[in-house]
Amino acid sequence: MPRSSLFGFLLLLLAGMHWGCSPAASPDTAAPALSERAPRNVILFIADGAGPAHFTMAREAAIHLGLREGLYLDPHHTGSVRTHSARERITDSASSATAYSTGFKTENGAIAVDTLHRPLQTIVEAAEARGMATGLVATSRVTHATPAAFAAHVPDRGMESEIALQMLDAGLEVLLGGGRRFFLPEARGGARSDGRDLVQEASFLGYQTVGDMEALEAVREGPALGLFSESHMPWEIDAAQGEASHVSHLARMTQKALEVLQQSEAGFFLMVEGSRIDHASHAHDAAAALQETLAYDDAFEAARIFAEEDGETLLVAVSDHETGGLALGRSLLDPDKADRVGEAPTYWQSLYAQSWYDWRPERLTAASASTDAMASAVEGGEAPGDALSAMAGVGDLTAREQAAIAAARKEGRLGHALGEIVARRAGVAWTTLGHTATDVNMYAYGPGSARFRGNLDNAEVGQRLFEALSLAPSALPAQ
Repeated sequence: MPRSSLFGFLLLLLAGMHWGCSPAASPDTAAPALSERAPRNVILFIADGAGPAHFTMAREAAIHLGLREGLYLDPHHTGSVRTHSARERITDSASSATAYSTGFKTENGAIAVDTLHRPLQTIVEAAEARGMATGLVATSRVTHATPAAFAAHVPDRGMESEIALQMLDAGLEVLLGGGRRFFLPEARGGARSDGRDLVQEASFLGYQTVGDMEALEAVREGPALGLFSESHMPWEIDAAQGEASHVSHLARMTQKALEVLQQSEAGFFLMVEGSRIDHASHAHDAAAALQETLAYDDAFEAARIFAEEDGETLLVAVSDHETGGLALGRSLLDPDKADRVGEAPTYWQSLYAQSWYDWRPERLTAASASTDAMASAVEGGEAPGDALSAMAGVGDLTAREQAAIAAARKEGRLGHALGEIVARRAGVAWTTLGHTATDVNMYAYGPGSARFRGNLDNAEVGQRLFEALSLAPSALPAQ
């Protein structure tokens, strides 16, 4: 190539490199501007324990049932979230919820404190200091890890009696969920050893206190405290039985919280947790996890409709972590061919696995009860085959499955055995009884939603929630 041509080629190449590296074409600036109109209100949804497979499972089941053509969440899927805690690759709910509520990482088990157990300001506290209204809604005990991380500061998530006290002092306009026992003294059937009746104290502080969903309908303004069960709220799959037009507990509580909080002239922050997706996944109850995920999707849609009408509300939906290692599709082993060392299958058993390139949502939607309910029926004297047939549509128990049920009853794991029988027929599998490190889905809708795109760390999500309301994460003075 002549020297002049080579020189011209190099200039062209350099110009192209400069153009390719210019700010206008960089990924950060090519994304939608973060300076779009700020929201007045923020609603954070947390699907406890739900990973990508949970939402796939719920979508396919919803389509199969003819409920809708996809999840209400689907059009608003904006990215994913990394969930590790400060010291572990796999988080628990306390640590991850703290990241969302404060913008800081902490260790597993810690509630809104740093790794030295110094308190961190939560977005609820920052919003209250601004004069905004705040609310927490959960289908777990309200003193459980996720809701606790927004309104309490303790080094150990198990300190639920202390968490209840701090929640009462947090200034919340709305607190709805389960967990009545940590608000009542032992003399009234509660779990408080200090003799205090926090339900009565809440009434003295001006709270409307309600104990059932029907009474909640009469609530028109805050502050409101609704405690609807002694511990966690009932499974949706069980609660729906006998109700022709069942509306999920989470959707009803979300709608009431919005009705109360929207009266604030200064705006509001609301956290809504679909808590029991996690519990069902720990229990390997795929059918219950499915219904809890659909209930969460219903609640999100109720909030989205509100946000669309309001025009000033940001919705962000994440999960604190994935639970169970849910897989849609599995290999089934032939027990007669699997190599064994004693009673334990070996690595080589995989050679005899029957590959199944499918999973069957209809086998999950056929279930009408949780494995807890099935186990209670069996322990109450009902034949396992009869209980599974009536409650899960399983009428073909094998001799091996009957033997597994008998062994599980003796070992105190009957629910897991029943869940496995249903899961095998649906082609669903689990990898663990605990949590996993899987990235979780992120969804966003409304003004400020451009902040929540791509792959973010959970603490970064927390920081951006503060930023959306023009607030700043910070540590609190020593208490």
